[in-house]
Amino acid sequence: MNLISPFPALRPAPGRADDVVAPPYDVLNSDEARARAAGKPYSFLHISKPEIDLAEGIDPYDSAVYAKAAENLRRMIDEGVLVQDAKPCYYAYRLTMGDHVQTGLVAGASVGDYDSNRIRKHEFTRPAKEDDRVRQIEAVNAETGPVLLAYPDAPEVDRILAEVTQREPDMDVTADDGVGHALWVIDDADRIDRLTRAFDAMHAIYIADGHHRSAAGSRVCANRGGVGDPAAPQYFLSVIFPHHEMKILDYNRVIRDLSGLSPQALLQQVAEHFDVEASSEAVRPKRPGEFGMYLAGDWYRLRIKPDRIPEDDPVARLDVSLLANNLIDPILGISDPRRDDRIDFVGGIRGLKELEKRVDSGEMAVAFSLFPTRMEDLMAVADANEVMPPKSTWFEPKLADGLVSLMLD
Repeated sequence: MNLISPFPALRPAPGRADDVVAPPYDVLNSDEARARAAGKPYSFLHISKPEIDLAEGIDPYDSAVYAKAAENLRRMIDEGVLVQDAKPCYYAYRLTMGDHVQTGLVAGASVGDYDSNRIRKHEFTRPAKEDDRVRQIEAVNAETGPVLLAYPDAPEVDRILAEVTQREPDMDVTADDGVGHALWVIDDADRIDRLTRAFDAMHAIYIADGHHRSAAGSRVCANRGGVGDPAAPQYFLSVIFPHHEMKILDYNRVIRDLSGLSPQALLQQVAEHFDVEASSEAVRPKRPGEFGMYLAGDWYRLRIKPDRIPEDDPVARLDVSLLANNLIDPILGISDPRRDDRIDFVGGIRGLKELEKRVDSGEMAVAFSLFPTRMEDLMAVADANEVMPPKSTWFEPKLADGLVSLMLD
């Protein structure tokens, strides 16, 4: 099996992309999705969040929800809003958010290579979320949520994508959040073959976001006969970007209390592991190993002491780990951030003002700003077959739902 494969995408008919394209299913709750889809009968939210078309308060895991997704997808196909391409293709996909531009490839990613860890992971998955994605895929008989992947340095792939995107896109839409989504169909045999061979030469590609969707794709394949069975789907829907173009924002932390410490006592204990400097302005860390701390109305710049940084552990030397292992756990007593409700996480897209707001309101006692995890660090963790701490990465911009879907037969 090849690492990637072309496929005939199901996508909006000409002129219908504005009606269809929607945010990813997991960035909106049911109420937000219902409001976003109001007056938009062809929004892909009717497929990705189909509970919005059922009684308010329905369990989003109710079997009726998955049945509604299948009904809505079939309706949009029958009405010609979504159309499947006649032959297998690759697709160049460009995301534009302000000055940031990244261009990648829409392709089927090999389940076999996922199972063997050539498609590398860096997160644990939760069974309930996996089950939800499996039920969604089985109900609609399609992969509708793309997995965000990264590929290492590959000049040949970069050249082909640059060639393809010289012409006008086949689809170009600006979403409600101002992010641009452009798509170019790659249907000529020579480019398809060159792309397939270029990816086959890679030692690995990396999951950036979508661990539950990729795990679900693997399970659906296993349920239908497994890798190598022609009756089973051998590929899952993915968009693969060059790692050097991907944008990771900071993923910051807020803590509900000081574990019985006064602000001054906290500062004294923090100084054992960090160099502490008061700041007259909000601290956005400029380099790895640097942190901002907002405490009792004041900002401080923290720099981890060099002897606290492990040299040969790709997980322990992450900034999220340095903060957890030297401050949040030993000083504030939070050892399990997955389950402890004293800690919350704030995506960098919300800005440092959000950290100040959460503390100044009294809801939280202290906030920490972090330097964004680098793609190279993510790849090093995945190459070591390790797992990153929770909430280590916040990728922006997000992929759209509805731009491309992979039908399973």
